[in-house]
Amino acid sequence: MKRALQILIASISFCSAASAQISELGRWQDLDYTAHDVHLRAGFQYQDLLVELASTNHLDDDTVLLKRAETIVTNMARAAISLKPESANWQWEVHTTSNPTVEALCMAGGKLLIGSEFVRRLQLDDGELAALIAHEMAHALADHHREMLSNVRRISPLPRASLDIIMLQLETDLTLQLRLSQLSVLQEQEADQLGMILVHRAGWPSPAMVRFYQKMAATDSPSAFSSSHPSSASRLSMAKGMARLLGN
Repeated sequence: MKRALQILIASISFCSAASAQISELGRWQDLDYTAHDVHLRAGFQYQDLLVELASTNHLDDDTVLLKRAETIVTNMARAAISLKPESANWQWEVHTTSNPTVEALCMAGGKLLIGSEFVRRLQLDDGELAALIAHEMAHALADHHREMLSNVRRISPLPRASLDIIMLQLETDLTLQLRLSQLSVLQEQEADQLGMILVHRAGWPSPAMVRFYQKMAATDSPSAFSSSHPSSASRLSMAKGMARLLGN
C-alpha cells in the first residue's frame, strides 16, 4: 500500500516550469517535474530492472567488475558534490550485468548499471572504466532525464498526462524520440564534457580518459552507447582538448 501511494504521488505531481543551470557548462534548462518525483519513479524502474536481470542470472555475476565499479562510483560520488551539492544526499548505487544488450546507463538520482560484456570487449582498465562511469553519472548530475521528460510533456499530445504516462511515451514513442533527437545529442555532448571534468576532480589521469574515447573510436561496429552520441571523431577530439586543458 505504501509503495502504491508513492507511485500515485509520483504519477500525478508536476509543477510549473522552473529554470536551472547546469554546473560548469552554464546552459539553462526548463524543468517541469521535481527532482524528488523523477528520482522516486526512476528508483522503482531501477529495482524492477534489477529483479528482471536477477531472474535470468544476469545480475552481478562478475564480482571482480562489480568491486571495481563500486570503488570508482564511491570515489566519483565524492567529487560530484562539487558539481551538484545536493548529490551529497543521493543514494548512489551500481550493479553489473552480463546481459549483452546493456552497455552502461545511469538513471536519475544516481542508479547505475554497467554491462560486463561491453567492458570486456573494450578491455577497459580502471581509468578507462572511470571515464565510462563518469559519463553516465554526468547525465544524472545534469538532470538530463528530468529535462527530457519535461520536453516530452510540452510536445506530447497528452500534456496533462501523469508522469508515468510521460515516461512511457519517452520509452516507446519513436516520433517523440525523433523530435527530441537534437536535445539528445546535446545532452550526450554535455555528459562527455561534464564527465571529463568529473574524472579530473576525482583524481583519475587524463590520458586514461583519452584512451577510453580512442577505444570507442576504434570499435568496429556501432554500439548502443555510440549510436545516439556525437561522432567518435568529435568525442575523441574533445577528450584530447579537455586533457590538455585539465593538464594531468
